[in-house]
Formats: sequence, C-alpha cells, structure tokens
Amino acid sequence: MRDIVIEKMYEWSRKPYQKYIKKNVPWEINKTELLTFPKESLGYRLGDFLRRNNFDIQAKLEDHDIIHVLTNTGTTVIEEIGMQYYLLGNRKKSLYLFMVILSGTIFYPTRLGYFFKQYKKGRNAMPFYYLDFSKMLLTPISSIQKTFKI
Repeated sequence: MRDIVIEKMYEWSRKPYQKYIKKNVPWEINKTELLTFPKESLGYRLGDFLRRNNFDIQAKLEDHDIIHVLTNTGTTVIEEIGMQYYLLGNRKKSLYLFMVILSGTIFYPTRLGYFFKQYKKGRNAMPFYYLDFSKMLLTPISSIQKTFKI
C-alpha cells in the first residue's frame, strides 16, 4: 500500500517539476529510433530500457531514465529512492531529489542500509549527473561507466 502512495506522490510531483522547473529542451527522438543505434551505445540501451519497462520518453526528463541505464537501477519504489541516494552521493542537489530522499527515508526506514550503500556508490563515482546525455547517445555505455567509475 505504501508503495502505491509513494508512486502517486512522485507522479503528482513530477508534472509541476517537469513543466515549471526543468528548463532543458526536450529531446527530438523516440524509443523506436533509439533501438536503431549500435547495441552497446547509450542510445540503444536507453531504448531497450524504455521498451522492457513499457515506458515512453518523458519530455525534459530524459536524463532520469539515462541514470537508470548507467547505474543499472531498476524501477521499483525502493530502487527509485536508492537511485536518488546514489545521485546525492554523486553531488547532485535538487528539490525533487531531497523530496524523494525524505519521503523514502520516512516510509522505508528498514531500507536505510540499501540507501546508504547506494549513496556510497554515488560518492565513489565521478560526478556525471550534469552531462548532456543527448550528445552521448552513440557512445558505448561501458566507456561512460568506466570513465566516470559508475
């Protein structure tokens, strides 16, 4: 039940964040096009992630799914919270990140060990959250992961 409550809360908060806070330009590509990229490229892996999870690209929020792909993070509520801890460790700061971490910590105190493990992984990686991933779609994912110690 709490997973459903958390998912609805995130869903509700995503729309104003996407509309009023995110200032980047939406990507001009869809998941079908991404699946034509070389198999080991970031673009293909993003398209595959979207296909496997039955997702579409969310305008201005494309980087979120890229982070899932680069960090090999799933899409459960616990994994989403863990990914935000990872990003905090990677030195990212945003209202959305702090909201997810606060609510996740309150609703899932028994998962703090997992969350702190994700934080440490993010801390050990070179900061990468700020990159313009739209220009890296043809880059092999392993190259990005190795370069930034992801």
